[in-house]
Amino acid sequence: MLETSARLLRLLSLLQAHRAWTGADLADRLGVTPRTVRRDVERLRELGYPVHSAPGTAGGYQLGAGADLPPLLLDDEEAVAVAVGLRTAAVGGVEGIEETSVRALAKLEQVLPNRLRRRVSALTTFTVPMLGAAGGPRVEAAVLTELANACRDSERLRFAYAAHDGTVSRRTVEPHRLVSAQRRWYLVAWDVDRADWRTFRADRITPTPPHGPRFTPRPAPADDLAAYVSQGVSTRAYAERATIVLHAPAEEAAQRITPADGVIEPLDDHRCLLRTGAHHLDVLVIHIVLMGFDFEVREPPELAGRIEEIRDRLSRALGPAPPPSPAGNLPAPARPAE
Repeated sequence: MLETSARLLRLLSLLQAHRAWTGADLADRLGVTPRTVRRDVERLRELGYPVHSAPGTAGGYQLGAGADLPPLLLDDEEAVAVAVGLRTAAVGGVEGIEETSVRALAKLEQVLPNRLRRRVSALTTFTVPMLGAAGGPRVEAAVLTELANACRDSERLRFAYAAHDGTVSRRTVEPHRLVSAQRRWYLVAWDVDRADWRTFRADRITPTPPHGPRFTPRPAPADDLAAYVSQGVSTRAYAERATIVLHAPAEEAAQRITPADGVIEPLDDHRCLLRTGAHHLDVLVIHIVLMGFDFEVREPPELAGRIEEIRDRLSRALGPAPPPSPAGNLPAPARPAE
């Protein structure tokens, strides 16, 4: 019975791998007779798998779509890939499927073997969602899994890191958590050589095993890691930083400003506070103006001065305003049409 069950699983795996098989090919792959293949196909049909067959030399077997969803056979990497996709969907990106994705991920974890459940559990437990980003660069599932495993196991991680300007450095860190912003992922970790907390873009990380040894986890750098990363990538990473009062409700501002653009704090029903940054004051001015809200500069004072300089430059570019027409020379109003 055990041998028959294993053969059925193997047959199902073959049918899922390719669109169509001849009976002879399946018999050869399974090491059985074509008659045994026909019996096994009937057992799969009894279990609810819609296996279609066509007679003749050009015929064969094909796994079709059914009214009910039967179990799927996934190899290790496919199972992890499905878990990563469900986890990403659960934190946003497609409206209305977050709860469904969480339920599907829970069901997947229940049927996974222990070796895979630990890998999937690492991704679930050591990932903090940061909502609002519109997308980002691709990250390999294997890299995310390796980072999550290191977080779970409290194991020192070694990797090559490509900075914004393309410079590559070698890092040894004590990983703490992964933070996701839809398709963009960040690793929050204690940098051993710099003796400080750092945030790394996962798509710029190239792991360089072997990793280890294990370490005792430190207290997190903040209670809200999503806000911590948002402030880091939008403000702390830049030479010029600003605090701006936007004349718009926080909910409305959040529709235009992603966590990578700045951190929003509500002030009242009509205003909110924005903390943001840029590499240069001029870039910061353009960044704020293009948000499309009226605003006030709280700090730094250099930003307000730079806005005044740009305002004067724009005024000069428009040229002198035309003189007003004397009251006595105003044209007579046009008669209304009859």
